[in-house]
Amino acid sequence: MSEHPPTPPGSQDVLLEMRDIVKVFPGVVALDHARLTVMKGEVHAIVGQNGAGKSTLMKVLNGAYRKDGGTIVLDGREVDFITPHQAQVGGISTIYQEINLVPFRSVAENIFMGREPRRFGLIDWPRMNREAREILAHFGIQLDVKQPLLNLNVALQQMVAIARAVSFGSKLVIMDEPTSSLDEREVATLFDAIHRLKASGVSVIYISHRLDELHEVGDNITIMRDGQTIEETSLASVSKLEIVARMLGKNIGELRREGTTGFAERKVDIESAPFYRAAHIEAEPVLRDASVELRKGEILGLSGLLGSGRTELARILFGADKPDQGSLTLDGKPSPIASPRDAIREGIGYCSEDRKAEGIIPEMSVRENLTLAALPTLTKNGIIDPNEQQAIVDRFVALLSIKTSDVEQPISQLSGGNQQKVLLARWLCLNPRLLLLDEPTRGIDVGAKAEIHHLIETLADEGMSVLMITSEIEEIVEGSNRVTVLRDGQTVAEFDRAQIGQDAIIAAMAEGSDPMPDTVEV
Repeated sequence: MSEHPPTPPGSQDVLLEMRDIVKVFPGVVALDHARLTVMKGEVHAIVGQNGAGKSTLMKVLNGAYRKDGGTIVLDGREVDFITPHQAQVGGISTIYQEINLVPFRSVAENIFMGREPRRFGLIDWPRMNREAREILAHFGIQLDVKQPLLNLNVALQQMVAIARAVSFGSKLVIMDEPTSSLDEREVATLFDAIHRLKASGVSVIYISHRLDELHEVGDNITIMRDGQTIEETSLASVSKLEIVARMLGKNIGELRREGTTGFAERKVDIESAPFYRAAHIEAEPVLRDASVELRKGEILGLSGLLGSGRTELARILFGADKPDQGSLTLDGKPSPIASPRDAIREGIGYCSEDRKAEGIIPEMSVRENLTLAALPTLTKNGIIDPNEQQAIVDRFVALLSIKTSDVEQPISQLSGGNQQKVLLARWLCLNPRLLLLDEPTRGIDVGAKAEIHHLIETLADEGMSVLMITSEIEEIVEGSNRVTVLRDGQTVAEFDRAQIGQDAIIAAMAEGSDPMPDTVEV
C-alpha cells in the first residue's frame, strides 16, 4: 500500500494542508515533519497511540501551540493561528472529549456565548433563542433552548457544541474522542450530525481510539506514530487489523498471533465462595435490583448500557454511596464498609471512569498523584518520609513502564495511557485484594490498552480480584472469567467463561431477562 494518498482531484477540493510540521518541547520532539491533508466536505480520521502526536498536531492547527516548523494552508491561504479564538474566527472549531461549555447557562446562551445578538445594546433574547432552535433543527433536534445545558444528556450536550461550531460558520470541525462517553443510541445521533455536517460541505477531523467506528463514519485516515505521519490513505482500502499494525509498527502476522487486546486465556476457580457480595441493591434513581459476586483471583466483567447502573453499583461497593435497600457481605459477614476510607482499609481500590475529574489532580506531580492514597502509611507525626515515598514511586514507574520525563512532571502533561497507569499504581502500592476499574482503557490507544490488559491479568493471576466495567464488548469477552449484565438498574444475566460471547451479552444488555435469583449457578 502506498504511504501517500491519491492525488486530490483538484487543488480547489483541498481544504487543509499541514506540511512538515515540527513541534519541540524541552527534551522531546513531539512532531517530526508531520503532515495532514483534509478535503472539503470529508470526514478525516486521525489515529495513533497516546503520544503519537495527534493532539499536538491539532493544537498546532487551532492555535493552542505555536509550531517550530512547517506550513499550514487553509482554504488556499497560508495561516498561523496564535490563539484558539483566532482559529475559530478563521473557520476551525474544536469539540473536546470533555465538553467545554457552561452547564448552568441555557442551551441558547452556550451556542452564542461571547457573541450574543443585541438590540439597543441589550441581548436580544427572542432572536437568540429563535436562531438557536433553527441551528439545532438543522440536525433534527428539537428541545427547549431556554433550559440549562446540565439538563441534557452527554450526547445532546455534544450536539449543542456542534451547533455552536456551526454558528461560527466553521469550515472545519475537530472532534476529539467524541463517542467515549456515549452509548450506542447516542453514537447514532452523533453520526447523523456528522453526516449532516458533511452534506453541508463542512469537513470533520475525527480522532478516536474506537477503531470499529472509523469505517462507519470516515472517508480517509491519517495514521501517526512517534510524532510522524506514517500513512495517509482511504479508509475503504485498509482494515482494522492493518490500522492497528501500522499504529504499533508491527506486521499483520505478529498482530494475529498476539490479538488486539492484552488478555490471554486463563482459568480461575469460580466454584469458590465469593468474598464480597452485593445482593438486591436498590439506590434511587438508578439501581432497582442489582446483585454481584466477587471471587478471589477472578476478573469479573460488569456490562450494560450507559445508565444501566454500572458506575452506581461500583461506587456502593467502594463505600462512596450508600444503598437504599439490599445487603453487602464481605468475608461472609455484613460488610463494614460505610465510606471509601473503610474500603481502603479492607483492601479495596477504585479507579473512576472520569480520569480527569475524579482521578488525577492535574496540577500535582506524578509522584504526588501516585502516592496520594498511600500518604497515611508514609506519614509519621504529620511528616512524609521522602525516601520511602521516592522508593514507591521509582518501583511502580519501572513496574508499569510509566513514560515520564521526571516524576516531578505535572501528571496533566502525560498521555492518557500513562495517566491511567499512575492511577493504577496509586492503588497497587497499597497491595489491595480487590480493584474496581470503571472504564480502565477509555480514551487509551491500543498499545497502552494491551499493556493495561496484561497488567490486570497479571494481578488476577497473583490472587487479586478485579471488577472491570467497560463499554467495549471485545474487552469484556476476551478479559472476563465471568460476566454480570445490568439493564435499567437490575442484574439481568450472568455468564461463566464458557457462555461468554458478544451476541449473548448484547442480547442481555438490550432485552434483559428476569432479575437474577438469590443464588446463581455458575
